[in-house]
Amino acid sequence: MTLKLVWGITGSGDLMPETFAALSAVLEKGDVQVTAVLSQAAVKVVRWYKLWEQLEAMAKDVLIEEDANTPFIVGRLQTGRFDCLLVAPLTANSAAKIAHGVADTIITNSVAQTNKTDVPVFLLPVDQHPGTTVTTLPGGEKLELAIRPVDIENCAKLAAMDGVIVLSGPDEIEGALARCSRRPPEQP
Repeated sequence: MTLKLVWGITGSGDLMPETFAALSAVLEKGDVQVTAVLSQAAVKVVRWYKLWEQLEAMAKDVLIEEDANTPFIVGRLQTGRFDCLLVAPLTANSAAKIAHGVADTIITNSVAQTNKTDVPVFLLPVDQHPGTTVTTLPGGEKLELAIRPVDIENCAKLAAMDGVIVLSGPDEIEGALARCSRRPPEQP
């Protein structure tokens, strides 16, 4: 049975190429149908990294945020038309909003509303480990970034939320998706 996934993408360059690679590998192995939902910032970053064509090849549908409820993906998530929600990569800004109950973007609202159901929610925050991280810029250059304590605290709050599973890296995406429930077909 086809796994129906909503892939939420925020505007983080950090882990963007790695997330695309990890999900591409999953798609090559299994029967997964992706509906991508992009924040307004994600559109810019995906294009900056020259990943737009790959996104269109990976996803059955690509939905772009107009406001927190448009396009109306939340209703389809809540009513079980999808097996799970994966938000990867998740910016520190969106992680903070979710951790504090703010649902004012398509991504944060999707997480908040989906979390009220039994549909699994997987998040891959970019700023979750103490110290520094090295990210790859679109041209291949490396950039070292310091992770702020407040971002680590927000990730801990996410991990403590019922129904939310925080992934520590893109390499955990395959295992996370294997945990999504595969619902039996609806009876007429």
